Amino acid sequence: MSRALITIHGAADRSRAAQLLAQVPAGTRVEFKKAKRSLPQNDLLWGRLTDVSRQLEWHGRRLTPADWKDVFTAALRETRVVPGIDPGTFVALGLHTSDMSKDEMTELLDLIDAFAAQHDIELSDHRGEEQHEQLQATA
Repeated sequence: MSRALITIHGAADRSRAAQLLAQVPAGTRVEFKKAKRSLPQNDLLWGRLTDVSRQLEWHGRRLTPADWKDVFTAALRETRVVPGIDPGTFVALGLHTSDMSKDEMTELLDLIDAFAAQHDIELSDHRGEEQHEQLQATA
């Protein structure tokens, strides 16, 4: 076996992981990670990014939802910026949201909520407090 992924939900999953661990050859890499963001979190993220994109001009420009994802992720992760290969260009490092845990995604969504409130952006997909709590509970 060259690759395996087990999400631990209970004793049977722990037992399967232990069996696999006992059988892997030396030099095998084992990685433990918190659960990644959920699909409802991802859907909520892109809905909010679209709302911000449609309602706010940023320093004289309209940004795409993907651009806004980079802006918010950079703010959340205090992203580093380095000069690009071509003169006058810059590259932001570490902007991937696909590797975010559920907790990190919750922080990102909270950051977007706060930003939207400060800039009078109406979030069409904003869920009531009860639904937001349920979403966080799945984190």
